[in-house]
Amino acid sequence: MDTKLYVGNLSPDVTEDGLRTLFAEAGTIVSIDVIKDRVTGLTRGFAFVTMNSDEDAQNAIATLNEKMFDDRPIKVNIAKPRVEQAQRN
Repeated sequence: MDTKLYVGNLSPDVTEDGLRTLFAEAGTIVSIDVIKDRVTGLTRGFAFVTMNSDEDAQNAIATLNEKMFDDRPIKVNIAKPRVEQAQRN
């Protein structure tokens, strides 16, 4: 079963390819979503990486949480489920 990870404290220069290379060390990657600002197009400092299994996700957390990446200690945790917000009129 796929497991989605939250990856925080990323450099503004982070790329999907860079994250793919980093997380490939921990297991099989299903998808990577680098979150960008809608207006500026710049990264917002976090991403979601979906791993192929819970085992791969736990391995990624164990090996990559607090690891230096682009001169920053990154945070890697299980992503919390998205909470839908009520639309405002």
